[in-house]
Amino acid sequence: MRVKVKYEKFLPVLTMAKKQKIYVLDTSAILSGKPINLNDVDLVTTSGISDEFTPGGRDYKIFQFLKEKGLTIHSPSKDSIEKINAVSKKTGDLSRLSKADIELLALSLDMSKDEENEVVILTDDYSIQNVANALNIKFESMSQSGITKRFKWTCRCRGCGKNFKENIKICPICGAKTKNIVSGKKAILK
Repeated sequence: MRVKVKYEKFLPVLTMAKKQKIYVLDTSAILSGKPINLNDVDLVTTSGISDEFTPGGRDYKIFQFLKEKGLTIHSPSKDSIEKINAVSKKTGDLSRLSKADIELLALSLDMSKDEENEVVILTDDYSIQNVANALNIKFESMSQSGITKRFKWTCRCRGCGKNFKENIKICPICGAKTKNIVSGKKAILK
């Protein structure tokens, strides 16, 4: 006796929903002068990045061109800004990030919460890349080679040699200036 089997039950689903690619643009990506793929991607940035471009000149014209091609400006959530502050404090990058950098990372975090999005930050800023990597957010460099290791930064007193987890400028023990040092590094797998 032969048993008829319906093969439809066993076929894998071959049509997977394609993720929407979103490029989150940092100032360095716009200033690089490198071409940005505008096909099948959404371009976004923050008002903090937008404020870095003043009317007139080549850089402003490039920014305006990208806006005409679909670059939109968004504000990140307060929760994501708080998360970026906490993570960048752990990595030691908080003092290296501007308000615009924190907003950019927070916006990337907000957009990456939607599983249908593939978020990529376009930046040459190593601190943004370091924090993005700590949050498992993709990034691409425009003009530089990009980071290959994730760093953890701490402060060391130039006088007494005491290490501090917080970024402080003057040692509370001896009064000497501090400097940032790498206290740990981990290879990045791409």
